[in-house]
Amino acid sequence: MRIAVVGGGPAGLLFAKLAKQADSTHEIDVYEQNPAHATYGFGVVLADVALNILDDVDSDLRRRISENAEFQTHITLTHKGEAIPLLGNAFMGVSRVKLLQVMQENARKEGVRLIFEKRIATPDLRGDYDLVVGADGVNSAVRTSLNEFFQATKEPRLNKWIWYGTTKRLDSVNLVFQPSPYGTFIAHAYRYAPDYGTCVIECSEASWRAAGLDKANDEESRAICETVFKDFLGGESLISNRSLWFTPEFVTSKHWHHENVVLIGDALKTVHPSIGSGTRVALQDAIALAKALRANSRDVQATFAQFERERRGGAGTFQDAAMKSILWYESVDERMHLEPVAFAYDYMMRTGRVDHERLRRQDPDFAARVESLSQDKLRA
Repeated sequence: MRIAVVGGGPAGLLFAKLAKQADSTHEIDVYEQNPAHATYGFGVVLADVALNILDDVDSDLRRRISENAEFQTHITLTHKGEAIPLLGNAFMGVSRVKLLQVMQENARKEGVRLIFEKRIATPDLRGDYDLVVGADGVNSAVRTSLNEFFQATKEPRLNKWIWYGTTKRLDSVNLVFQPSPYGTFIAHAYRYAPDYGTCVIECSEASWRAAGLDKANDEESRAICETVFKDFLGGESLISNRSLWFTPEFVTSKHWHHENVVLIGDALKTVHPSIGSGTRVALQDAIALAKALRANSRDVQATFAQFERERRGGAGTFQDAAMKSILWYESVDERMHLEPVAFAYDYMMRTGRVDHERLRRQDPDFAARVESLSQDKLRA
């Protein structure tokens, strides 16, 4: 088969590699609009368990990602100046550039052709390829150009976000809830290299405007955020790299495929940065689509049907959790009065995926602190 993958991110690269590995006669081209060595962005974070999905399909890739990642054993949540460790989840922080380089080498070694600086804005490839995979992210041109068939919706959320790097040494994944004269600001930070971390900052639109960030240039924006988080940063700086404020959009596609075109990853549906599972879901999509292609040989429609059967339920579960997390962050001002332990407990319970018994198993010390509180102190 001739297969085109639009988008050279983790989902597209992993699918291309696995499909080529399953059948070396496939001719697979990956089209990526950015240069091969683009340095946009900082680091991405993956739950350690997320990499387990690679064990049975590409253990060498899992090993190489782990070798280039920074391991962090827990989350530290800071509220009212108190830092609370939350155990039970380990994380891998890895440079976005390094992750893509490793995955590019992985695909190229298998015989996949990578074509950079080539934007595919229309579905013209449909006639040249037997199968077209739209893996071109939340702003997918493939999805947009065929949306009369995919019927995807994009729901802009309320909070404003910006991606920075930082020179602060981060010993864990950090969540910092910082009051300011303008309102509550939230930092999501993690280490992705020995001396560098990603620091994603979130706030409501009202706080964003009150701080003057709607009118600030890049330097002014960074300076305002450094001032808000001066205690957390401890004198270290934030680093901008084409950093712009944006509002995450929640994408849901009614239909997953049309003719010989299928969507995967953020092109198909998004979760949300606040639950940190976007890359994991994208890799799961890639694995499931490659598996379905292998099982159904050259039958494209049977491949799509199996892929959707396997993934639609899981996608819905993650999107449900993501929406609950979004709503929690968007209404965080209603909880800022809580004492630190109660606030951290409310955070842990926000998606419904963790109940108290699970919390006891994964972090018995924190669960004991929660159980020592009265119900009045736990009530939001």
